[in-house]
Amino acid sequence: MTTTVSTSTASASKTTKRSRTHIAGIVLSVLIGAFLVFDILGKLFQPQSVVEGTEKLGFTTTQATVMAIVLALCVIVWAIPRTAVLGAIGLTAYLGGAVCANWNNDAPLVSTTLFAVYFGVALWIAMILRRPQLLEVLGLRASHRAS
Repeated sequence: MTTTVSTSTASASKTTKRSRTHIAGIVLSVLIGAFLVFDILGKLFQPQSVVEGTEKLGFTTTQATVMAIVLALCVIVWAIPRTAVLGAIGLTAYLGGAVCANWNNDAPLVSTTLFAVYFGVALWIAMILRRPQLLEVLGLRASHRAS
């Protein structure tokens, strides 16, 4: 009976830990999503500061609108749990474009150019917190499946 109690206690503790991890992933995802929605809205409504920044990077306002649509589609796909990994891949590609645009414009490396890299890392951390099995897919954790 003691073994059953300790096993169920360990199982409950593991479930609670998974639940906290999952909640942390959701919270981080919501923060990332809010930032991306803010970026989308800026590109769609184009206040003067966004127009100036877009032009400084060498893009037109029409191109900014297209970027907003692409970003919105990636965010929607990322927000749907079943397609979240595909959305994260799309967002990673989008962020790669941001790195290239800033690099091409000779923006400060650590604070501006690499911001998209930092953001992408946070995005994938959120994904792994929400879906720990991604570590197995990436080969960073051994599979727990029975042979």
